[in-house]
Amino acid sequence: MPRYWVIAPIESKNPELFAKVWQFDLANNVISIGWSELADVSKMTRAKLVETVSSTFTDKPPQTKALIANMLWAFYHEITPNDFIVARRGRKTLAAVAKVVGPAKYAPRKNPATTHGNYLEVEWHERPRDKTFPGIVFPMNTLAELSEVQYRDLVEGTGEHGGSREPPEAVEDQTAFVLENYLEDFIVSNFDAIFKGKLKIYEDADGADGQQYTTDVGRIDILAVEPTSNSFVVIELKKGRPSDQVVGQTLRYMGWVKKNLCIGDQAVKGLVICRDPDPKLTFALEMTCNIEVQYYSVSFRLKDGS
Repeated sequence: MPRYWVIAPIESKNPELFAKVWQFDLANNVISIGWSELADVSKMTRAKLVETVSSTFTDKPPQTKALIANMLWAFYHEITPNDFIVARRGRKTLAAVAKVVGPAKYAPRKNPATTHGNYLEVEWHERPRDKTFPGIVFPMNTLAELSEVQYRDLVEGTGEHGGSREPPEAVEDQTAFVLENYLEDFIVSNFDAIFKGKLKIYEDADGADGQQYTTDVGRIDILAVEPTSNSFVVIELKKGRPSDQVVGQTLRYMGWVKKNLCIGDQAVKGLVICRDPDPKLTFALEMTCNIEVQYYSVSFRLKDGS
């Protein structure tokens, strides 16, 4: 049975560089990924690959190192001929689709536009190409596996299932819902000042931050790391939602992070941010030991112009 994968050929923040790398990939029926600092990892054992990534990227957190190692291992040892690849540009655009026709190979300096050395032989399909979705449908990771349902929805449909969209949320307090949609951006923009270094926004292997972090079970408002304990912290804004919903969603995301990002006994905590104390939320959190709640306040005044 074929497997389905999504790969970002190169970061899309530099459109000119993306175009050069991508046109080479299309013209030569390949798709490439980076981490050239590691040199040839194609024949390494998994243990050696993990060791090499760790010793090369000393400044990156453990979870990011593990993610890089897992993606490179999948590229060389799990993707096989007859699998299917979705190439993405950013997180909203399907650049093209291909069938894998040969094993991955290490070929440094193959493309003069990039230092990439890891190449996979593919056969690009004529359609679809440059298919843009109205919202985010792709994960931030350079390489991720898709289910067949996700793949077919991205290629043939609207991307609704490929993008891990959730059903519309019930809202108890419309004012809080509107305010906290802006509050999320404010918190992310002022994260260090608000949390005073106690938390850091998670950064994945591609350098993308943890705001609206895509998972298989929805999008986390903010995924952070607590440096002192090396724990992940799932931050959810209540956004006027019922207490049972926000607690259940936070626990769901924490479970996903534990399974997919944690290394060994690395812990996951939860943090719910809301405007006013909520007795229902307080009772719900009484039965958990790793989710806390914090409240925010907003001061807004008008002054006479005279």
